[in-house]
Amino acid sequence: MNAPRTRVQRRPVHGVLLLDKPLELSSNDALQKVKWLLRAEKAGHTGTLDPLATGVLPLCFGAATKFSQLQLEAAKTYEAIARLGQTTTTADAEGEVLRERAVDLAALTVERLAAVQAQFTGAIRQVPPMYSALKKDGKALYEYARAGIEVERPAREVTIHALELSLTQDSEGLPAIRMLVTCSKGTYIRTLAEDVGEALGCGAHLRALRRIDTGGLGVERCISLEALAAMGEGERLQQLQPVDALLASHTAVTLGEQDAARFLTGLPRKGAWADAEAVAVYGENPQALLGVGRVVRGELIPGRLLSSLEIQQILEDTPRP
Repeated sequence: MNAPRTRVQRRPVHGVLLLDKPLELSSNDALQKVKWLLRAEKAGHTGTLDPLATGVLPLCFGAATKFSQLQLEAAKTYEAIARLGQTTTTADAEGEVLRERAVDLAALTVERLAAVQAQFTGAIRQVPPMYSALKKDGKALYEYARAGIEVERPAREVTIHALELSLTQDSEGLPAIRMLVTCSKGTYIRTLAEDVGEALGCGAHLRALRRIDTGGLGVERCISLEALAAMGEGERLQQLQPVDALLASHTAVTLGEQDAARFLTGLPRKGAWADAEAVAVYGENPQALLGVGRVVRGELIPGRLLSSLEIQQILEDTPRP
């Protein structure tokens, strides 16, 4: 007879944990493992990272879940390795090889790489891969693909903010391209690798992918799941970034006690503020994040707000100087 499972006593936890997601673990599985380690009541992630990818995965807890959408929209930077000379059914290492071509390394000069780099920098159009979670008629594309059905996918515009290409070898010592990519939401790095391979005349598929930055949150600030699990409970909680770690690009506005109280009820406030689409609003007494909003013609308009209970819990858990 199996022993009964120990029930985890959940508690309010507020903040952002920057996880270096391990290989072969889905984003949701990683989130659930960290949620269990922190005994957190409420958690969410900021957009999925494929099981075959590693790197920055910001995990939001408590009040921070209200701002997770901001990271979904943020620019992201990846380091990718694409094997040259092979295309696959999935555009990555999981698929079956569709076609093999010879790779003429002598033709892949610095000038040739620079020209292809320029071709794929800026606004480009991508056809989403069949093996993706995008839906057509209420059904994910990968479901059609697994059934052997290919459906028409309209090309979508994405932005490649920066791209660096260089010759390298993959983990098996075969010719590959290293891609350092900063891109907009909705960019498929698998598709980019495939398209770059076609532009180089030999084809390619993705072999390794690592996200090294999302919205200014870099991998150097991340902790591994293994390291987190080895810590004591108090030390784990110390790894949390404050809720406003997601709001670094926002303009900060601080309100006095009375204005702060009214703002928290959803009332706009008047002040000598410049127009701003993204504002992080703080209370002065006590010093605490109240939420986000925007300023239009001197009026501070509330957006997503923290509750009084969330603010109280954050203040109680914040170490005093």
